[in-house]
Parts: sequence; structure tokens; C-alpha cells
Amino acid sequence: MKIARIFLSLLLLLSGQANALSNDELFSDARDAYKRQNETALMADVQQLQARNYILAPYADYWLMLLQLSQADDNSVREFIHRYTDLPFADRARGEWLKKLGKQQDWQTFLAEYPNFRRDDTAVSCYAIQAQTQQGNRDALVQGRALWMVATDQPANCNALFGSMINANVLTEDDIWSRFRLALAENNINVAKTVAKHIGNFDAASLRLLDRAYQNPQQILEKKVISFKSRYGREVNLYALERLVRSQPGRALALWQKLQVHFSDGERSYLWGRFALHAASRHDPVALEWFNLAQGTPLDKEQLAWKARAALRDKNWDALQSAIVAMPALQQEGGVWRYWKARALKEQQQLVAANAILAPLSLEHNYYGLLAQEELGEVMSAAPSYYKVSEEEVRAVMSLPAIQRALELQRLDMRGESKLEWAWAVNSFDDKQLIAAAEVALRADWYDVAINTAEKTKFVHDFSLRYPTPYHDTIQSYARENDLDEAWLYGLIRQESRFIGHAKSSVGASGLMQVMPATAKWIARRLGLGGYQAAMIHDLDTNVQFGTHYMRYTLDVMDGQSVLATAAYNAGPARPKRWAARQAMEGAIYAESIPLKETREYVKKVMANACFYAQRLGTKALTLKQRMGIIAGTSEGGALDAEENE
Repeated sequence: MKIARIFLSLLLLLSGQANALSNDELFSDARDAYKRQNETALMADVQQLQARNYILAPYADYWLMLLQLSQADDNSVREFIHRYTDLPFADRARGEWLKKLGKQQDWQTFLAEYPNFRRDDTAVSCYAIQAQTQQGNRDALVQGRALWMVATDQPANCNALFGSMINANVLTEDDIWSRFRLALAENNINVAKTVAKHIGNFDAASLRLLDRAYQNPQQILEKKVISFKSRYGREVNLYALERLVRSQPGRALALWQKLQVHFSDGERSYLWGRFALHAASRHDPVALEWFNLAQGTPLDKEQLAWKARAALRDKNWDALQSAIVAMPALQQEGGVWRYWKARALKEQQQLVAANAILAPLSLEHNYYGLLAQEELGEVMSAAPSYYKVSEEEVRAVMSLPAIQRALELQRLDMRGESKLEWAWAVNSFDDKQLIAAAEVALRADWYDVAINTAEKTKFVHDFSLRYPTPYHDTIQSYARENDLDEAWLYGLIRQESRFIGHAKSSVGASGLMQVMPATAKWIARRLGLGGYQAAMIHDLDTNVQFGTHYMRYTLDVMDGQSVLATAAYNAGPARPKRWAARQAMEGAIYAESIPLKETREYVKKVMANACFYAQRLGTKALTLKQRMGIIAGTSEGGALDAEENE
């Protein structure tokens, strides 16, 4: 009783102190208490926030539940989830509870709650299969194959499931070798080592050979350090060859020609497929020949994509169509391969089949939709503003508690939580509600969320929300100063930052135009700004001034070719001309075969953005094909010396 009185007195003391705080201060104190795992302080804050009916009080209560979950009884957790069932964190709390139940092997309770779980969580999925197996459903183990066949580490609790699958022969020796190869193809040595331990009669000491193959593949191949007699030895040698081909393709090929007698037909086909992948991403004309040598080995999605790109650069329309047809159905259904399949058909004079693909694709409001529209010969017209929401519709969305919570979280700079709350709120919206929600976000200067929400509409649209024009005076002024196409500039900023001025990338690029620190210093010197300080790049005016100056520089260096200049803005000015060919090529083919995935997608999106912005701004209405242009042949083009892919 004495301890209880002391605890109650402490809570009252903390509550008294909390009364003097504003809602913002009290909520911040609750967040800090959660981070410190101070359950007592957090409990007091929760009580105060709930007493004030503060709109974010449920989040503080959620943090308290996370701290108490390990000791909480099942009924308390159920009641908590039911109380907050309309909030996005309820399902996250359910996921943590399911992991607790799985760890305790309380399979009956787990299976009763699992059907209500809506998120993707690999740890929970592994427990779910274990639970079904423990309840007598041995066929459930087959579901675990998709969790096994990945190149990355899986949660620790999945190991028990994988062990059961191996013991039941659901995972065979071939499945183990397949994942081993998959991990090595992604250079994930630690996963490969973990997988290798499942191989029958495996000598753990052999794991060190993987490290040697990773560190110095040329040495172990030239000195034949690793025996070819065992499958493990051959697989590690194959890995060393693939690793060497990334940096020294000529040397790797010479060694492969000497060593391939030690391998089976299947192993040779496998490595030719890997060699072909890297050759294609280096723009080496031999890629298609090597893909032909890989006949009989399954090609993964990346290999098939690069086989198609190699055929595209070669304008080998038969090979392009063949590569696309070989892709899994889901991959074929992507806009990229629908468009290029239609182009291949059109080049082969199969116009009816081509137009059957292009017609529905042309209705999509994206890069490939624009290209498809132009292939059909339609005159490009201004993108229509199909629907303008009323103030009543905007107020209706604004009144929703989930929208209010999202805006409040955004105000408090809790960006991750605010976007989750927003996504949860709009998940079931129809098109008109989505447009109203996008308008709400735009009015709050939450530009990235406004764009992302407006892009979700399917039948009616408002393109002014998809392609907003904030900071117009500043952007227009610097576009004119640097003689830049304003639509292109807006298209680039939209892709770089979604108009979020505080945006900062993982590599340090900052601001609206995502200028790198070293680039900013270089630009400051070029502009003669002697007093430049690193913090200045976060100023909107300075950021746009520097970004537009750099755009002008890349455009000049790339001889006025905006596709190359766009690639240079993202990947640096040294690469884009090397990605060209010795002969002139269509801009869309150039963009499709850029080795770096990030830059490849970036260029396509910026150029499509520019088309839509030209319509919004009423500037010169170039078609997308005109903007992409023809990439001039260059002496720098041809096979790259070393791989520059992702």
C-alpha cells in the first residue's frame, strides 16, 4: 500500500507540472518520455493529453502501449486495438502483439487475431506459417518458399520456419543452392554464408573462401585457389568470375574461356547469363550473343530487362519482342514493356497489334502514356482539368479527424507519422475526395502530399494539383536569367524535391533543387560569392539560383541536349555522353538504356513532367518525342570500360 501511495503521489506531482505546459510542450514531453522509456512520466503525460482531448493524445497512448506490451495481458491489447481501430497505428500495435504471441508460441491466440492483420511484415508471416503448421496444416509450409527465395536477410524468427521446411523436404538441396546464387548475385556475402550452412555435410571452414572471392577474385581464379571438384567450389569460382567481370570484363572473359571446361553445361549457361547482364549494362554489343549462350538457364527479371534494352539499342526488334514475351506476366504489364512491345510490333508492320497496346496505354497520364499517344498520331492537347472541387467538398475533408491529425503531425514536424496518417485517411477515398484532399494539402503548403494524392485519381483529375507551380516568381525569374525552359525547370524540381524546401537526400543534397554541398561551393566560386556559407543553400532563393546555374551549365556541356543535361544533373556531367552510342539514337532509347536505375527513371519522369508543365504554363508545346530528341553519336559512346549500373 505504501508503494502504491508513493506511485500515486508521483503521478499527481508529474500531472501538476504537466498542467503548466502547452499542448505542444506536453506532447513533446510525452515523445521524449517514450524515447527514454520512462513509463511513469509518459503515463502522466497521457492522462493530461486525454483530459484536454488533444487530437494527438492517441499517439501518446500508443507509445505507452508499446512500452507496456511485454507485460500486457491479451484483453488489454485487444481493448487498445479496438479503441483505436480507425487509426493507422492500431495495426502496427497488432503486429507487435502477434510477434509477441509467436515468440511465446501461443498459436491459438495468434491464429484468432492474424486474419485482422493488414500490413506486410515478414516476421509475422513466418510466425503465421509456423502457427498453421503447429495446428496440423503441414501444407502451409509451401507458403514459406516465397520468403526463402530472397537475396536479403530475413528476420531471425524465420530461421525456425526454414529449418522445418528443410526437414520436411519442402526446401530441397536445389532450393538452397538457388538462394545461395541469388545472394551472391547481389553481393550479399553474409546471407550466402547463412544459406551455405544448410547445405548437407558442409564444412564451415569453407566460408572463408567466399571472403577471398569477394576481396580478390582475380587472384583466386588465376591461382586456382578453390577446387572445382565440389559444387560449393564451383559456385564460389562462378561468383569470383562474375565479380571480376564487373570491374575487368576483358580479364574475366579470358579467364572464363580457360576455366569453363571445369563446369557443367548448366553452370556454363548460368554464367553466360550473368556475363550477358553485365555486358548489356555496359552497352557492349556482345551482350545479345552472350544471352544466346545462356539458353537453358532461367533469366531473372533484371536479366530479361537488360536483354530487352540491349536489343533496343541494337534496334533488333525480333530480339526485343522475344525478351519481353519471356518476362513474367506482371513485368510485361508494366508501362515500359507494353510501350516497347508495341514499338517492336509497329516496326515489324504489325500495326493492328501495336495499336491494340498503344490505345489503352495512351490514356495513362505518364511518360509512356505520352509516348503512346504520340505513336498513335494524336495531336497533343492541354491536359484537361476534369474536376474542380467546391469549398464544401474541401471543408468536408478538412473536418475528418484523420486529416486533422495528419496536418497536426505535419505541423509538429513528425513527417513519417503524418504521411502514414494521411495515407490511412485517403485510402478509401473516391476520385473527388482525393482531389479535395489534395487541395487541402496544397493549401497547407504540403506539396509532396498534394501531388501524391492527386496522382491517385483514376477517372477524374485535376492536373493543377498534380503539377502545382509554387514559388512561381522566383522560379520564373531564374529560368529567364539562365535562359532555361521554365517547364523543364519545374519538371526537374518536381522530381527532385516535390517542392519541399527542407528536403535533404541520403547523400546530402539539399533544398528545392537538391544541390550537393560540393557542387554548391563550386557554383558559389563561379558566381563570385566570396562570403558563401554552407547553410545558405537552404535559403530558397539561393537554392534556386544555384540549381538553375547548374542546369544551364549541364545544358551547355551537353551541347543543348536536354535529355543528356537532365541525366547530368542527376548523375554528374562525366557520364551521360559515355552512355550514348557512336551512332545517333532516339532519345527514348537512350533514356531506356541508362545504366543507373535512379538516373534512368529520373530522366523519364523529368521529361514527362516538362510536357505536363508546358501545358499548365502555356509555354511552347513540344511533344515528348521532340523533347527527347535524337541523341547525337559521340566518340565517347560504345561499350563502357567498367560497369556503371545499379
